[in-house]
Order: sequence, then C-alpha cells, then structure tokens
Amino acid sequence: MNQRILIGIAGLIIAIVIAAASLFTVGQTQQVLITQFGQPIRVIEDAGLHAKIPFVQTSFFFDRRLLDYDMPGEEVILGDQRRLIVDGFARYRITDPLRFYQAVGATEAGVRARLNSIIPSSLRRVLGAETLLNVLSNDRARITALIRAQVNDEMKGFGVSVEDVRIRRADLPEENTQAILSRMQSERERVARQARAEGAEASQRIRADAERDRTVLLAQARAEAERLRGAGEHESIAIYAAAYGKDVDFYSAWRSLQAYREAFGGGQSRLLLSPDEGFLRYLKLDPSSLGGAPPPGGPPRQ
Repeated sequence: MNQRILIGIAGLIIAIVIAAASLFTVGQTQQVLITQFGQPIRVIEDAGLHAKIPFVQTSFFFDRRLLDYDMPGEEVILGDQRRLIVDGFARYRITDPLRFYQAVGATEAGVRARLNSIIPSSLRRVLGAETLLNVLSNDRARITALIRAQVNDEMKGFGVSVEDVRIRRADLPEENTQAILSRMQSERERVARQARAEGAEASQRIRADAERDRTVLLAQARAEAERLRGAGEHESIAIYAAAYGKDVDFYSAWRSLQAYREAFGGGQSRLLLSPDEGFLRYLKLDPSSLGGAPPPGGPPRQ
C-alpha cells in the first residue's frame, strides 16, 4: 500500500513538472519565439495559454510595447562648421521576434548596442548638412524625421521598428558658450553705451531748449516791465504836469516842503548852506503867508 502511494505521488510530481515545462502563458504585452534545439520554429503573438514540447523546445519572451532608448551626448559639426553637443532619445518596437533573435539574440542589450552606434552616426550625417539656425528653429521636426528614416532603414534587418527619434538638448560646447556669452555681454554693453549717449544728447537738447525758452521769456518779461514802467512814468509825469499847471506856487511850495521832510525828517541830517540859499526860502516865511500851503508834514488845504 505504501509503495503504491509513493508511486502515485511520484507520478503526480512528474506530471506537474512535465505540465510546467510544456505549458506557458503569453501576456497582452508579450510575444514569444519557440526554438527547438536552438533552431526557431514558430512565433506566438496571441495572448493566452500555450504549449510546447518540454525539455526539447524553449520559449523566449519579447516585449511588444514601445521601448525607450536614451542617446548619450554627442558632439557634432553642423553644415556651417558650428559645434553642438546633442543628446536625445528614441522609441522603438520589436516587430519581428524571429529576425530580432537571429540578429542580436534573446535580450535587448544587443539591439541597444546597435542603436548606440547607428543613431549617433545618422545624427552626424543629417546634422552635418544643416545649419545652427535650422537646428534651433521649427525645422527640427524635419531633421528628426530624416534621422528616424535613416535609422529605420538600417534597423530593418534587426526586426525592430524605430517609431520616434527626438533631439532633447542641443547646446554649444563650453568654450563656445563662454565666447558667445562674452560676445553677448559686449553687445549689450555697446547697446547700453549707445542708449546712454542718446539719453545724454537728448538731455542736453532739452536743457538747451529750456534755457532758450527761459531767456526768451525773461527778455519778454523785461520788455513788458520796461514798457509798463515807461507807461507809468509817462502817466505820472502827466499827472504831475496837470497838478503843476493848476497852481504853480502851491505845487512849488508843496514840493519844497516834501524835500524838507525827506532831508530833515530823521533828525540826523546836516546841511551846510549859505543864508540866502533858495532851498531854505520857505523856512524863513510865515506859514500864513504861503497862501494856504500846508505846514510841513500836513496835508494840503483844499
């Protein structure tokens, strides 16, 4: 009895091992190549459970999705002899597992090694015919399309389709960058000097215009002031003349009294005059004899 149980258990184990070796599952994102004694015999692309001859046939799984490849930075010489450090990325898909297996083996390392040489070579060939302006403008899409077409032509024999190639970064080498930055700084300094010179010129012009306007305004104001002063003096003379014409004696006496007040009003004035000097003639007269002339300091009588 125990021997039968052991035989049954051994048979079950063998059956499980054979089933595990013969059955396999293909996922939605996978494709499988079956080889027999190292020779490929079929490709399975349908998802689900599949079988193979155990211990005789071998299954190799390949991804059906887009795979990434990052290009290292490469220095390229453009058509206008400019140097650029260019790096980017590519997206590829394994479209023919059999050809892929025959060309590079069962792993992606082989195809990545091929991409690592093919893509930079195509990059140099295409960019070698382009100018810096084209690379940095909207023409970059056309350039990447040319690179992708060339890479696809070279990768057809590897069972791989390159879906996209993009330039991620295109920078000048460090020494060129420093030279361009220095040139840009010099250009900005030249523009600043020119702007300052133009500003100083405009400032001088504005100051000169303002000074000219000021001189003109002052001259006009002085002329107007002289005109008004002349008109006032003319009117004053006319008033004096009219007043003088009405009563010559009174006006003469009044002006003399005003002169006395100006001369002696402070109390500190001294005059050396002879007794018969005409300036003092009204001081020798009786105020009542002045014919109604006001005393010094008082208003004239009407």
